Amino acid sequence: GVMVFDIDDGHKFVGRIPFDGLDEQRRPLNVKGICASAATGRLYLTTLKHLICLDLASRKVVWERRYDMGCDRMSITPDGRSIYLPSLEGPLWYVADADTGEVVRKLVTDSGAHNTICGPSGKHAYLAGLRSPDLRVVDTETLAIRTVGPFAASIRPFTVDGRERYCYVNVNDLLGFEVGDIATGQKLYRVEVQG
Repeated sequence: GVMVFDIDDGHKFVGRIPFDGLDEQRRPLNVKGICASAATGRLYLTTLKHLICLDLASRKVVWERRYDMGCDRMSITPDGRSIYLPSLEGPLWYVADADTGEVVRKLVTDSGAHNTICGPSGKHAYLAGLRSPDLRVVDTETLAIRTVGPFAASIRPFTVDGRERYCYVNVNDLLGFEVGDIATGQKLYRVEVQG
């Protein structure tokens, strides 16, 4: 479940919102990701197999869906309408309707789907796989995909700046990060931690 605390009252414990997220033997599965929508007041979590939607006002589960290829670290568009849900290190991202969890489209990248960010403009989703040096940039209206990179190795945690001009990526075997230009698709810089 989700533990709720009141930040304005000294982080006082408010309560727990329970959900299933269980495997076939009724054991809890690992939680992989979390995101929320201020526009809809909903919180979403993924386990290894499920996407779970919670209503924050009522503190109740709205729906829980299981996905055949598993789930990883997803992100939601700022308008709260679409979720970009990576299959668990698999070949694709699901584009899901955030209201129902229904799959609207599958975006096949064959990259080991893992980390996802929906940009603050709502115009792009950014997809990083564990087996690819390229960051995929999805146009959220047309679902066309282009790339930024290649970077030096497979992309791990990453972020984009608020204007969505640059991406900052951690890659395997680098203590530091690399920077890409989202508009041109080019890798710009490599920053290594010295010592």
